[in-house]
Amino acid sequence: MNNELTQNIDINTDKISFLIKEKKIKSRIIKDKIFKYITIAGALFVSLILAYILFYVAKQGISSINWNFIIELPKPPGEFGGGVSNAIVGTLIMIALSVIIAVPLSIAIGVYLSEDRKTKLSYWVRTGLEILQGMPSISIGIVVYVWVVLQMGSFSALSGGIALAIMMLPVVAKSTEETLKMVPYSLKEASLALGVPYYKTILKVVVPSGLSGILTGILIAVARVAGETAPLLFTSFGNPFMNVNMMKPMNSLPLVIFNYASSPYKEWHSLAWGASFLLMVMILILNITAKIISRKWKIKF
Repeated sequence: MNNELTQNIDINTDKISFLIKEKKIKSRIIKDKIFKYITIAGALFVSLILAYILFYVAKQGISSINWNFIIELPKPPGEFGGGVSNAIVGTLIMIALSVIIAVPLSIAIGVYLSEDRKTKLSYWVRTGLEILQGMPSISIGIVVYVWVVLQMGSFSALSGGIALAIMMLPVVAKSTEETLKMVPYSLKEASLALGVPYYKTILKVVVPSGLSGILTGILIAVARVAGETAPLLFTSFGNPFMNVNMMKPMNSLPLVIFNYASSPYKEWHSLAWGASFLLMVMILILNITAKIISRKWKIKF
């Protein structure tokens, strides 16, 4: 009798524990689905906002895009037409300057951080890059204004390129570090075992193996700084005329958008929308190119 009672109690206990477990599993499934739907809704919401911004900028700006818009200089207030050729040339020159200044230095920093990961110096360099990456762009513009513009005695495209290079530095350095960490250590060991000097191993084996990630980081950094306005207000300042002298003030697309959008002239507003559309297309092309490079030439070992 006691044995039967004990068996019944055990069976009931097993049933109760099974029901509790089943209830917990159902609760987890429901919570998982709720979280999944919230995530999907958030992604759709952000995508719709982005699509609306792209559509609105394209709708407002595409009507201003023509051949004259690209090859002509801005016209005085009250005259329709004109273009932003000086801003296009200035943007390309300052981006090229920032790439020339930032890329070699940031790649060298990324290589150092990937090779010496646990030293005190690497810790402080990594911390400095993180702080620099989060620093407001206008603060960088003010610093370059004090360091370069005041020392030179005038605004210039060179100071603008330096400000953009400082903004590019942490992005390229961090992407280089993370990419080179993915390169197998066996590659470097094999090179060193063959008697190849350390510096040649880094330059001809390690860095080329992570070239896709480094190029992706460079393109992302260029896309980030291409639309910056705040640092250029204190450095390149802008110029209504065509100028290719890097020691003189120079215009750029972000400055055109800022100055023309805040003006009271309707014809300048249309130029600002056209410049916005052109800049948006440039940044989209850079981001899409970065995605293609990162997917097509992904590190595979």
